[in-house]
Amino acid sequence: MKKKTINTKEPTFIQAINISRDWCIEWENDLLSEEVLADRIYELIKTKNGMRGFFAYALSNNECTLLDKLPNSLIYKLIERGENLVEIVLKNLIMSSAQIVNHRKNGNLEYAEISNHICNRCVDLLKILDTKLVTTKVNEMISGLDNMGNSFDRTIKYSQDQKEFIRDKIQEIAH
Repeated sequence: MKKKTINTKEPTFIQAINISRDWCIEWENDLLSEEVLADRIYELIKTKNGMRGFFAYALSNNECTLLDKLPNSLIYKLIERGENLVEIVLKNLIMSSAQIVNHRKNGNLEYAEISNHICNRCVDLLKILDTKLVTTKVNEMISGLDNMGNSFDRTIKYSQDQKEFIRDKIQEIAH
């Protein structure tokens, strides 16, 4: 078993991914209780890099079932993180939805399925978070969708097909 504490108050993105991986593996192997894991994750996601790293790992790794099982103790801790958490999950939903369209267009069905799995995890998580906060953030993101895009500098905007698919995926939150 690896060391459980975070040596820095501000882990890097890569450190946060690795920490998340180690803790999730220990939890999957019943070496860590749901409550202890939830407390650790809560501390990790207090920082931007910690939150990004945790979700990069937990959303995209198929072997990590934490977000599929969503223990109650973790749900409560995630809800406590509020607006920043809702925003990062919603951004992951939007980005992975756009990627589904790209991968299908390019005939890469394996990657499309991976992106779809991320989308589904995001939708499921957004369904259990603070409904009012999720609704507010969804409305903000949808109204700004024309200014969002596929590149870090936002020079490449989402296509009409991507925007329609993103809107469809976001509608799944309400169902």
